[in-house]
Amino acid sequence: MPEKRTIERAKKDKRKGKSASTQAGEFVHEEIEHIREGKHGARSAKQAIAIGLSKARRAGVDLPPPEKGKASAETRRKAKKDVEAGAKKSTARKSTKRATATKKALKKEPRAAASKTALSRQATKAAKKRTAADRSAAAKKAARTKGPAERSAAARKAAHTREVHAHAH
Repeated sequence: MPEKRTIERAKKDKRKGKSASTQAGEFVHEEIEHIREGKHGARSAKQAIAIGLSKARRAGVDLPPPEKGKASAETRRKAKKDVEAGAKKSTARKSTKRATATKKALKKEPRAAASKTALSRQATKAAKKRTAADRSAAAKKAARTKGPAERSAAARKAAHTREVHAHAH
């Protein structure tokens, strides 16, 4: 069950007109926090993200399942079920036995999945899978949808990043 403040943050994102993946990001963030707090663990950063996305779909975030070829049939089937559960807003009781078993299994998993290194590694891997054109389009859209203040903040950050990397070589 996601925390109230996570749902509130996701709703706020929706009101601001942010994308479904941005809204879902709030749930992923919550999951990372849970692992860092020691509530449970995860096998990998990818699993931590998957748990967050599943929670988001079940909470009613309009996040479609991945397309054919992007993820395994099993993952797509699970995502589809999550979307349906989110649309239904069912009051059906969850199986206590299953919930306990899941929690018990996750408690045994390592906590390193939420480390900065693991998340950074996962982000780099995910970015590498995208085409240059795709990344460029995303950057252009980001520039288009930012306000003037946000844009100058992003420019400052980019300049700083370039400076840091210039000294690294």
